[in-house]
Amino acid sequence: MRVLVTGAAGFNGAAVCQRLLDAGRTVVGLDSLTPYYDVGLKRARLERLNAHEAFDFVEADVATADALGYVFEQGRVDGVVHLAAQVGVRYSLQNPGAYVSANLVGFGNVLEACRREAVGHLVFASSSSVYGGNAKLPYSVHDNVDHPISLYAATKKSNELMAHSYAHLFKLPCTGLRFFTVYGPWGRPDMAPLLFTKSIFQGQPIDVFNHGKMKRDFTYVDDIVEGVVRVLDRPPKPDASWDASRADPATSNAPYRIYNIGNSQPVELMKFIHVLEKCIGKDARLHMLPMQPGDVLETWADTSDLERDVGFKPRTPIETGLARMVEWYRAYHKL
Repeated sequence: MRVLVTGAAGFNGAAVCQRLLDAGRTVVGLDSLTPYYDVGLKRARLERLNAHEAFDFVEADVATADALGYVFEQGRVDGVVHLAAQVGVRYSLQNPGAYVSANLVGFGNVLEACRREAVGHLVFASSSSVYGGNAKLPYSVHDNVDHPISLYAATKKSNELMAHSYAHLFKLPCTGLRFFTVYGPWGRPDMAPLLFTKSIFQGQPIDVFNHGKMKRDFTYVDDIVEGVVRVLDRPPKPDASWDASRADPATSNAPYRIYNIGNSQPVELMKFIHVLEKCIGKDARLHMLPMQPGDVLETWADTSDLERDVGFKPRTPIETGLARMVEWYRAYHKL
């Protein structure tokens, strides 16, 4: 099975590539290596992947119309895992054009390429951010998500709608996965887990928004990867029981599905910080701040559909996941 993974130098993308390669798949990784965060970290992830003979890397931007042409010219692609995106809620307030280009134009190019080449299954990353103003917890894929509170969230919701249209019109099997606050080794340095880790090691204060009174469904990267790979091997089929008069947004009479991937155990931010302090062996200096635009008070994933359909539920506790992350951080930075 030859799989194309976009965003292959990213946190989730590199981890998915590694798992597919370990399983004996042939993987083509595509990434534009944007400098949104340290490109050196992205190249270090790629260096590990390049050790596999079955891995081929293409440096290209999915927002460029012909970016995917080379990949498909080299041979059939059986499945696509689309993880390339402009990420970050707060950055979307500063540079909205980057989100329109990468997340809307880029995703449109991926859909067109998959349609043109009759790809067997497109799996793409959505986000827990799509739940936006929803107050009902836990977040369920069967609830409408029509009130995004950041442009990033709006682009991810748009991706889900765009994918459904291609599934309906062209019978392209599409599965969207709503990731919940991923963390772990080789993680993104712009996200709280590694921002906090760096600051604690350096004795610098950490920014704690809403005075720490927030909860997040922190999900260990290996659990995310396990869900992605299991879903990839199960292309969706039209749901014969789907009723247009009571339209369920999680499924369709087209080959289309949406799943949450989260740990289903929201953790208060202050507890997360205390566990991280214990793993590092050093206390954090706290800089308490108010709520930021685009943030939500709590995220909590209902993963019952994922568990039912692919037999998997993320379970890694933060004590285990953070210990592994800190161990990697010490080794990578030679501390």
